[in-house]
Amino acid sequence: MKIGLIGTPQVGKTTVFQLLTSLAVQPGSRENIGIARVPDVRIDSLQEMYQPRKTTYATIEVVDIAGLGSGQTGKGREFLDAVRDVDAMVHVVRAFHSEQVATEDGMVRPMRELDHVQAELLLADWELLETRLERLQKQRMKGAGGAEELAVLTKFREALEQEMPLRSVELSDSEEQAVRGYGFLTRKPVIVLVNVDDAHVGGGYPQEEELKLWGRQRTVPIVAASAQVEVEISQLEAEDAAMFMEELGLAESGIARLAQAVYEHLGLISYFTVGEDEVRAWTIRTGSSARQAAGKIHSDIERGFIRAEVSAYSALMEHGSLQALKERGLWRLEGKDYTVSDGDVISFRFNV
Repeated sequence: MKIGLIGTPQVGKTTVFQLLTSLAVQPGSRENIGIARVPDVRIDSLQEMYQPRKTTYATIEVVDIAGLGSGQTGKGREFLDAVRDVDAMVHVVRAFHSEQVATEDGMVRPMRELDHVQAELLLADWELLETRLERLQKQRMKGAGGAEELAVLTKFREALEQEMPLRSVELSDSEEQAVRGYGFLTRKPVIVLVNVDDAHVGGGYPQEEELKLWGRQRTVPIVAASAQVEVEISQLEAEDAAMFMEELGLAESGIARLAQAVYEHLGLISYFTVGEDEVRAWTIRTGSSARQAAGKIHSDIERGFIRAEVSAYSALMEHGSLQALKERGLWRLEGKDYTVSDGDVISFRFNV
């Protein structure tokens, strides 16, 4: 799963990238790629329980995409090509004041940035849609079919005419299949990260209500965080960082909330494998079967799948060990079609 950080220049995308990936970035880089760890208190607790030699969190690949300037509407080919290559987007908008970073009219307007970049994505989809509709019409004149595809594209055109992203159009499974290969940009999931200053980490930033309304209308999560504050937190010792966050009224960092929001919004869940060698979170899609989950570890385990031994994370925490779960009948056997739940602790039986 590859996530692209998008936005206009100087909104803090690269700082967010560095916070997510813990990577240093060379000045002037056009595109940066790294791996972000998804924080999970359940992994922290399992690590304390097992004291393993290795602990592995769920991860997401992150791409810091060069910003789309205000004079590039209709011309941002490099930007659009980069967006086509990601599975989802985190759109970073500026809601902080800074004398070092000028704004277009001296006012901080995150909605203006949001509208500018999203309009470019809508325009790209419109151009692709019109091209494909024209071809389909010619094919149908020759009796070549494509009725369902044409119907879906007509729905898409109606949405774009209302300046609504294509992800807002509900499709059946067969309709989804008909347009799967197109790569429409506004079909990709998006999360908005509002980069605020330290005075507004708890809310009250410019155009907050407008942004939240925009998000509700489009089912887009809006996450607020201060990249500058997060940098300061990252440089502190754990105890000092906890005190600083408490003073700010934060239960967890904004970057942690962003990573979790991305994970959940993309329909991803984690299951865990545990032991003295390693405690690990494995990423799968919601609704995955036990056999599919086994394939995340190794194709041989999926191919030779026999049974999955499963328990809920909460049960393991309550009773303290797998042995205690077995004694209470809570370490159960499941077949290949079992639907894995978020937080399942699993051991696979297989034979190859």
